[in-house]
Amino acid sequence: MNTKQNNLIPQLRFPEFQGEWKIKKIENILSIGSGKDYKHLKDGEIPVYGTGGYMTSVNEFLYDGESVCIGRKGTIDNPIFLNEKFWTVDTLFYTHSFKQVLPRFVYSLFQNINWYKHNEASGVPSLSKKTIEKININLPTLPEQKKIASFLTDVDDKITKLTKKKDLLEQYKKGIMQKIFSLELRFKDDNGNEFPKWEKTVLGKISNITTGSSNRQDSGLNGEFTFFDRSEDIRTSSRYLFEGEAVIVAGEGSDFVPKYYVGKFDLHQRTYAIMEFKESISKFIYFYIHFHRRYFLSQAVGSTVKSLRLPMFQKMPIKLPVKEEQTKIANFLSDIDIKIEALNTQIENSKAFKKGLLQQMFV
Repeated sequence: MNTKQNNLIPQLRFPEFQGEWKIKKIENILSIGSGKDYKHLKDGEIPVYGTGGYMTSVNEFLYDGESVCIGRKGTIDNPIFLNEKFWTVDTLFYTHSFKQVLPRFVYSLFQNINWYKHNEASGVPSLSKKTIEKININLPTLPEQKKIASFLTDVDDKITKLTKKKDLLEQYKKGIMQKIFSLELRFKDDNGNEFPKWEKTVLGKISNITTGSSNRQDSGLNGEFTFFDRSEDIRTSSRYLFEGEAVIVAGEGSDFVPKYYVGKFDLHQRTYAIMEFKESISKFIYFYIHFHRRYFLSQAVGSTVKSLRLPMFQKMPIKLPVKEEQTKIANFLSDIDIKIEALNTQIENSKAFKKGLLQQMFV
């Protein structure tokens, strides 16, 4: 590819193409259709789409063919490419009747538009058909459109395949954890012998459970140590309260998904650290709690924000295998996590690569 800089010439371009792109209004290259309510329809095989993607299936279609859909209300920056019979709800526009433009190219074009720049509402983001139609876009010749669309479709296909592979691996992990922790699947020792039965105990007997003493105001973005609270965003702290292997569980929330951490860290006063494991392996306890976190959901109190108390952690029932089997289980599940994370990294890198292409291949 060649790299150039001009208002109507893309920075990154296939070498066989030259000349400036043409400025067009969206209304001059396609028509916009409005979605409709589907609740009067019967169940069927025609997919119904909203701004978040697939919703359900019905027995009639609104449009048949290639189309690029864009949100009218709510999520307005997530274009969807379709090539089938489909129905869209009233919060999702669909495009049709393309003139001198390829639908696949329009899909990439729509991904490169800052839709929030055209937002018409102060509350829930909204777009109108009229606003979309008046947006100026830059258009190359049909052969160049085809080349660009084909190239970016290959990138999309790679992302789709990686995502599917990751989803299948996550499903496999979920199924294998069900078998492991229901004792349907048992590991054997290095000599091929059965391990002893799992012993019943409680979490408070095999670990030390404590909360932190810090507030969110004590955290920031430039500290040396990781700070844990109920939020998912990454925070840091200038001090640390604990050091070692820990399973971290927020004391407030809706799902109580545990985190595994090794090192020095700071902890919110309503977040729990499970440490100092006795007769147990920290990573095994992490996977065990992750699988059995419905226990916390059943114990949590509060009408608005669900919260946990220390005794709830201490009394959590645990079925504990011997350390050798714990280690085998933890290593097995950790290997799956490593593969999932590697796929996730590939997906994110591919998305970043595509984002860079969109910025350089369009004007």
